[in-house]
Amino acid sequence: MAKEGVKAREIKRAKLVAKYAEKRAALKAEGNYAALDALPKASSPVKLHNRCKLTGRPRGYMRQFGISRVTFRDMALAGKIPGIKKASW
Repeated sequence: MAKEGVKAREIKRAKLVAKYAEKRAALKAEGNYAALDALPKASSPVKLHNRCKLTGRPRGYMRQFGISRVTFRDMALAGKIPGIKKASW
């Protein structure tokens, strides 16, 4: 499980990206890269990284559910995700 600070940092970055998205798009459209460079580095969408909403795990992220593969499997086996069941043949 990720540290709480790591999860908080990722949330903070997401808020910064949303805050500066409009300004960043306008500066890119006019080609003003000097002003674009003056914006906070964390406001770039490239800095965002998908993390599991429950554990904060950075790898094995499933976009459709917003959780990691490990958490997904645990929840699916416990019957907490509707419509998902273990395959057997």
